[in-house]
Amino acid sequence: MMKKILTISLAVMMIVGMAAGCGFAKNQTSPSPIASASPSASVVSPSGSPTLAAATVNVFQFKVEFKDAFENAAKQFMAANPNVTINVTTVGGGQDYGAALRSKFNSGDEPAIFNIGGPQDVNDWQAKLADMSDTAAAKNALAGLLTGVTVNGKVYGVPYNIEGYGLIYNKSVFSKAGIDPKGIKTFKALQDAVTKLDSDKKNLGIDAVFALPAKETWVTGLHMSNIFISPEFNEDVLATYKAKTIEFRYGTQFKQMLDLQNKYSVQPTASMDYSTQVEKLFSTGKVAMIQQGNWAYPTIEGIDKTFAQTNIGMLPYPVAGYKEDCNPIGVPMYWAVNGTQAPEIQAAAKAFLDWLYLSDAGKKIVVEQFKFIPAYAGYSTDAVSDPLGKDLLAQASAGKTINWVFMGYPSDWGMGKLGADIQLYVQGQLAWDKLISNEKAAWADARK
Repeated sequence: MMKKILTISLAVMMIVGMAAGCGFAKNQTSPSPIASASPSASVVSPSGSPTLAAATVNVFQFKVEFKDAFENAAKQFMAANPNVTINVTTVGGGQDYGAALRSKFNSGDEPAIFNIGGPQDVNDWQAKLADMSDTAAAKNALAGLLTGVTVNGKVYGVPYNIEGYGLIYNKSVFSKAGIDPKGIKTFKALQDAVTKLDSDKKNLGIDAVFALPAKETWVTGLHMSNIFISPEFNEDVLATYKAKTIEFRYGTQFKQMLDLQNKYSVQPTASMDYSTQVEKLFSTGKVAMIQQGNWAYPTIEGIDKTFAQTNIGMLPYPVAGYKEDCNPIGVPMYWAVNGTQAPEIQAAAKAFLDWLYLSDAGKKIVVEQFKFIPAYAGYSTDAVSDPLGKDLLAQASAGKTINWVFMGYPSDWGMGKLGADIQLYVQGQLAWDKLISNEKAAWADARK
């Protein structure tokens, strides 16, 4: 998370789970085809079911999409480990997790388990991070996924899962409009499809083509920006992290994509949040496309199961002049354990994470309830069952991926600077050239 980026197939990565070899690129967010060895010849299981000392483990995590399922998983673990109490607090869905985490620590109410993103977060939170090298989760993480959270041979986090994003589309709307999604492999083709959909909105029964949630600065300042910034740093998150300046070499393409989504979106975009985008607009058929990832599937399924299972798919995210038929795929966050907590609390926290990803009961929850693409050995090739995950798997199998580098941005630059300025831009309150100069200056200042 590297001077040379190796690539491996996400399909192969799933095979790793069964026994065969696979690896991630040296860049921790780089799935592509290669036949390399997995971290170990066989799956390293959690250390039996040792009797854990009495401990209360407070978890402070960011993923709202699996909040209920995660809390149920904690209850299942507690039933098998009555000495342990796990309390889960979820912060996300419009809130800035990083800011909330800092506030949590500053209050003195420190969690035992929390989330970090990559090298920048490891640097920021170093004094609070426990070495997780001894965990079964760390030993079973797919090769390369731990690079960005490893310092001097010590592992400071274990991955949530593997995720990808792009443009989720409504199959029936596209079909009714006479648009073949397989033909959308360039930005020009996407533009043509958008204008065609817009011209026939009434007949198609949609309010707009897109729902752009510019209020969610992680959608714009992290995910959208990543696609146009990653190429500048050769898709290498460590190169991004070490960069003293940013040039926005693909800034024109970035503006074109943002303008396209904003122009043809339900308005106002600056105040649109994730819930409105996914639940109220896309899941009810009121828009044809949204920029989101496979993590949105459980939410869509919760609104309309039939729609989710049969009527949605994932389009590529085109970068004109670079890669136009690829999807960004990577690790969204890592679980970290608070190294300043009592030893028995750290032990229980690590045991819970090992159980969650490597026990038979935990694996079932991860695949069936979380709907995760697993980031660990020991999972079967049919672990991905939802249509969004399958589309991403097909892309990765073909090597059509763009690496995530936003975990290498300066602290709070993506959301607090770029995302916030994008909100002003879509409202016509900030010129694009000024936005770019603002972000260049903020990046350079952060890296002095």
